Amino acid sequence: MVEPVLSMTGIRKAYGPVRVLEDVALTLMPGEVRCLAGENGSGKSTLIKILSGVVGSDAGSVTIAGNALSGDPRQAIAAGLSVIYQDFSLFPNLTVAENIAFLKFVANGERWHRRGAEKRIARETLARMQVDIDPDAMVESLPVASKQLVAIARALANEARIIVMDEPTTALTRSEVRHLADIIAALKADGVAFLFVSHKTEEVFAFCDTITILRDGKVVAEGPATEFDGRRLGREMTGRDVETQRLLRDNAPEAKPFLTTRSLTRRGDYAGVDLELRPGEIVSVVGLLGSGRTELALSLFGLMAPDEGQIEIDGTPVVLGNARQAMDAGIAYVPEDRLTEGLFLDQPIGDNITVATLKERGFLSRTRLKAQARKAVERLRIKTPGIEPSVATLSGGNQQRVVLVRWMERSPRLIILNGPTVGVDIGSKREIHEILVALSRSGTAVMVVTDDIGEAMALSDRVLVMVRGRITASFDAEAVDEDTVYAEVTREGHA
Repeated sequence: MVEPVLSMTGIRKAYGPVRVLEDVALTLMPGEVRCLAGENGSGKSTLIKILSGVVGSDAGSVTIAGNALSGDPRQAIAAGLSVIYQDFSLFPNLTVAENIAFLKFVANGERWHRRGAEKRIARETLARMQVDIDPDAMVESLPVASKQLVAIARALANEARIIVMDEPTTALTRSEVRHLADIIAALKADGVAFLFVSHKTEEVFAFCDTITILRDGKVVAEGPATEFDGRRLGREMTGRDVETQRLLRDNAPEAKPFLTTRSLTRRGDYAGVDLELRPGEIVSVVGLLGSGRTELALSLFGLMAPDEGQIEIDGTPVVLGNARQAMDAGIAYVPEDRLTEGLFLDQPIGDNITVATLKERGFLSRTRLKAQARKAVERLRIKTPGIEPSVATLSGGNQQRVVLVRWMERSPRLIILNGPTVGVDIGSKREIHEILVALSRSGTAVMVVTDDIGEAMALSDRVLVMVRGRITASFDAEAVDEDTVYAEVTREGHA
């Protein structure tokens, strides 16, 4: 009988009266890829922290390759565990070789910097993965997909038996996801086991052999991936049926454009962009990383000045020289990275909600601001015991709702959302889409910037494709299929 490489049994964890995990059990066999699924707040992150020794459990045991762990991160690493977080936790100012060898040197208690050994370890590990990355390259110069491969190589260099991957495909294109799948398949054949955390349903089934689903800190379902489909996965995660197809809505109303761009150009980022954003309509701009989609969005919010072309609001040319001017024109912007750009993480939920409307008021009434924040929490069904806790205590989906409702309190005429559901679970994703559709039909123009074609198809009235800084195609989202859009997105992406 083959023994599990990982066994977690009876795991319990509570913070005060709040029970986060209750009698959770999970096993991994050599060469197995298990999906750990669940909504934000289900206990996934806490379970991974307990596995890695970062957080101690209240009860239960963790065993790797027959060795019982005592809650020390160094012991977990020495036993063969490696956790790859969404940000990869690499050193951007060090070389590829230095990053790959770092964990092994630390685990072995190395005290000296040995450049020759670093390069040898890096070359051998990258060759094992059949990956061609220059060991001397600085990590900060690498594209996102290559950084992820370096993080995997770092784990393998330390002879990892188990690799935990937290949302590994968030910033990858489809071709990069396929490459990652090939590498994982090859490592599986070598007996490496993976714990795969993802909110993307299609990738759960593409990568994983087995599935464990957490809800409210308990295992509610587990088994072979073949016993699940998208509908069951969503139902087990949320406790209800979650629709995943295109949202039903009335046709977008006929209206004059709120914002128009004419031959808008920012050298090196985008060129000749002609765009019309109308009240009551959702327009998605879809493109690969580096297509210019984010730079275009930032220009429309006054954060990146175009070099040429014109922006018009209600038919009148305007100059949006900064975010304040854009806000005064009725434009709101929800950034892709809500943690570093969209929220004041150590500040109360209520303050995060009301901060965008402070300038609209003269005398500030604390009582009135609190009442405003409480109404906003109810309006967007933000799951929180109150407005006083810091926004960092919320799940990803609820944090995104805080950013959304902050801008909605200003009643913007145009809201631009960059990756509106990145890192958001399937239930919250659907609810955020419903909020945006309702917002658009109330008369707000909505622009979504994304690389998630499925999201664009479910959400939008029109889909614009951006390739190498230019809008190359426009589709009626109701009259086009996903494969057609994908073919256009990638048509020149690798030329």
